Amino acid sequence: MGEGGGIIVEDIALTIEGRAVLAPLSLHLRERRIGIVGRNGSGKTSLLRVIAGLQEPDQGRVQVDGVDMARDRAGAIRKLGILFQNPDHQIIFPTVEEEIAFGIRQLGAARDAAREQARAVLERHGRADWGARPTHALSQGQRHYLCLMAVLAMEPAVILLDEPFTGLDLPTTMQLHRALEALGQQLVMVTHDPARLNGFDRVLWLEEGRLQADGPAAPVLAAYVERMNALGGEAPCWQ
Repeated sequence: MGEGGGIIVEDIALTIEGRAVLAPLSLHLRERRIGIVGRNGSGKTSLLRVIAGLQEPDQGRVQVDGVDMARDRAGAIRKLGILFQNPDHQIIFPTVEEEIAFGIRQLGAARDAAREQARAVLERHGRADWGARPTHALSQGQRHYLCLMAVLAMEPAVILLDEPFTGLDLPTTMQLHRALEALGQQLVMVTHDPARLNGFDRVLWLEEGRLQADGPAAPVLAAYVERMNALGGEAPCWQ
């Protein structure tokens, strides 16, 4: 990416209900695979929401390839997609095809063209028979995969993932992991499981809304796991 490319976080701070959730924070995220770790309440999900433009910070701003994520929502949806921890917080339409077509329509496609593109997305993912399926009848893992397909249909440059493997069985976890590994987009992933970040380029470790460490994955994760083990195993052991 160029000098100004990627995600630029400029001096953001966030307070919710009187509590400082994110301290003043500046970052330039250009690496292809970036992980975010930290204890519960450390600000990981809040940082993702601010980056996505879903939560406006008290100060500062976030840009993705020059687009202000909080102030240019039309530009934001073309640049960035987000996969929430709970797919039921993301799915709003009764059928799979309608769910995928909705995002494509947000980009300006007409209804029929969006439905046709949605069917093409399902075909590419080997899910052509899913189109008419009720979204509520899908398994947890299938709903996660639907959300991923809906995000990919919009062809964003950046995808944010908030604990994407929570609640999935092993076969579904492996399938989703393979799908994510194959993506060309920049990925920023929050996870409680350091092993999920094997092979990542960079890891941010948040503590109480502040950066405890930021750097190559291996040393940051090693320090994080050592600290969590010392505190009583709040993070899984990792090799």
